Amino acid sequence: MELGILSLSDLQTDPATGRLHDPARRTREIVSYAIAADQAGLDVFGLGEHHSPDFSVANPAVPLAAIAQATTRIRLTSAVSVLSTLDPVRLHQDFASLDHLSQGRAEIIAGRSAFLEAFTLFGIDPAHYDDVFAEKLDLLLAIRAGEHVTWSGRHRPALDNVPVPPRPQQKKLPLWLGVGGTPASAERAARLGLPMTLGLIGGDIRRARPLTEHYRATGQAAGHTPDTLRLGLTSHFYVAKTSQGARDALYPYYREYLRPKTPNGRGWLIDADQFEAVASPLGALMTGSPQEVIDKVLTERELLGIDRFMGQIDFGGMPPGMVHDSIELLATEVAPAIRKETATRVTTA
Repeated sequence: MELGILSLSDLQTDPATGRLHDPARRTREIVSYAIAADQAGLDVFGLGEHHSPDFSVANPAVPLAAIAQATTRIRLTSAVSVLSTLDPVRLHQDFASLDHLSQGRAEIIAGRSAFLEAFTLFGIDPAHYDDVFAEKLDLLLAIRAGEHVTWSGRHRPALDNVPVPPRPQQKKLPLWLGVGGTPASAERAARLGLPMTLGLIGGDIRRARPLTEHYRATGQAAGHTPDTLRLGLTSHFYVAKTSQGARDALYPYYREYLRPKTPNGRGWLIDADQFEAVASPLGALMTGSPQEVIDKVLTERELLGIDRFMGQIDFGGMPPGMVHDSIELLATEVAPAIRKETATRVTTA
């Protein structure tokens, strides 16, 4: 089982100045988290894409390229690339170059995004939200499949036996689909035989089970083998030495991250009781002592059959020291126990 971390690069208001935190400093801090994860032996690092002033990273491939030069083994992925608003040719080229720099460690997680800023910025009509995504995914798959591409669609000029260089160092760039929980998105990934990354941001983890079962059943009915239908899970993450210490430290940052920043804006207010509920053993928030986190990841593997877990490790203005401590505990106490347990279960099976 793979274990990793991700950042969405959110920018929060500095309470001392009333201004957003510096995006340049924030990006450099994120690079340091990836380097720490690599040195500690984690498997994967993901970086989100957003196009609003509330985030510091618009093109994950650029910071990931810097990370590639400072790391040796950790896999590097977008989390997610907003394929609906991107040119699949350029996306593949960017990550093929990242694959060269990282010596074969690049991946793409492609998604649709719930943020409308990118659609406005790149001139994509949200009314064609799903059609545009499906068409661009089809082109991206064609580019992955061969060096010369013949393809046509409604939303982009056709390609007639056109080479799309550079080719990645890997035979194919690994491609996952990022989904937020809709059956249609899971069905798309399953029919195509693509691994799926599911984002859990609230509620009870058991509610995701019908979706993951539907994903596997649909994929196998389409002729794909079970080992092809890999499942990743992401959720907000913080681990500390003690259970109560983790909750006390995380709550103000979690509340700040989720609260609406403008009247009628995105987000919601969470009180202490709601926080405790979502941090409970079956809640989506991954926080607590190392043993609590171990138990919850293993529960998610048992209930949902996950092959990869990625924790969103920095949000709401969490200070870098707090993030680095959490990464260290994940790598030194949580990961070894999970790897030992999952290896034992596979061997027994």
